[in-house]
Amino acid sequence: MHRFGKIESHVSPTQTSTMPIQSSTDEQLLEGIRRGDTAAILQLYKMSYHSVEHFIVQNSGSEADAQDIFQEALIVLCEKVSQPHFMLTSSLSTLLYSICRRMWLKRLRDAKRHLDVDDFQEFIPLEEENEDWEAMEQQRRAMHRAMEELGSPCKELLKAYYFEHRSMQEIADLFGYTNAKNAKNQKYKCLQRLKRYFFKILDVK
Repeated sequence: MHRFGKIESHVSPTQTSTMPIQSSTDEQLLEGIRRGDTAAILQLYKMSYHSVEHFIVQNSGSEADAQDIFQEALIVLCEKVSQPHFMLTSSLSTLLYSICRRMWLKRLRDAKRHLDVDDFQEFIPLEEENEDWEAMEQQRRAMHRAMEELGSPCKELLKAYYFEHRSMQEIADLFGYTNAKNAKNQKYKCLQRLKRYFFKILDVK
């Protein structure tokens, strides 16, 4: 059973304003969500849940994880669309998927179970607000393949830095580098290789 009842408490009725809407269906859903209409939320669930569950199950999660993330993301979405200056620049289902994806990847990173393209945005520039979930999936798959092609010791070194949040000195001790500076140089070389693999894989797709 999905706990949609809790969401209504996070939605306060507000007056709607003129904004760019992609379809009349989105407009109706947006109005309903702002009113705290359970029927609107259930319709959004029917439109969006399957793709969210598929993503989470394919990324070390379970159906129960998908339900929890979807519930939390719906609350975030309800709060977001109720803000006075909210502008809808994508479909609601795409926006909800994006919220779910980011929440799940954050949970995986916190649990040290997954390394994602988001971890490397300081090094691999991507659009910060990319709501195209197919493009995000393509990037995620490309990063996974790039990490596999990277191999040892770079793969382990990057995981130690990004996953385990180890310092350069700790990485130097762990991997046998003479000092932290050498470890940092090696990390940079590994990132350069990862970047080449990542964009090469994207270009092939």
